Amino acid sequence: MSTLIKPVSAQKIWLDDDYLWVSLSDGRQLATPLSYFPRLLNATKEQRNEFEVSGGGKGIHWDELDEDISVEGLLLGVGDQTKHHKSKAS
Repeated sequence: MSTLIKPVSAQKIWLDDDYLWVSLSDGRQLATPLSYFPRLLNATKEQRNEFEVSGGGKGIHWDELDEDISVEGLLLGVGDQTKHHKSKAS
C-alpha cells in the first residue's frame, strides 16, 4: 500500500558526483545522496548516466549496474535494499 497521497512521477533525472537528482511531476525537486546507493556511488560517470526511466516515471533502471530505484522509495528515504549479511558459523 502506498503512503503517498497523490502519485508523482519523475520528469527529469540527472546525477552529479554526490547526488541523484529527480524533478517530479508535482514541481518538487529531490536530491538523494549517492551514498544511499553503493552501486551508483562506485560507478563511473558514464555508467551512472546510462539509465532508463521505467513505469511511466515511477522508477529508474541501470541495466549495466543491475540497479532499480523507485520514485516512491526515494520520497520515503529508502536506500539500497540489497545489503549483504554474513551468516554466523555454528
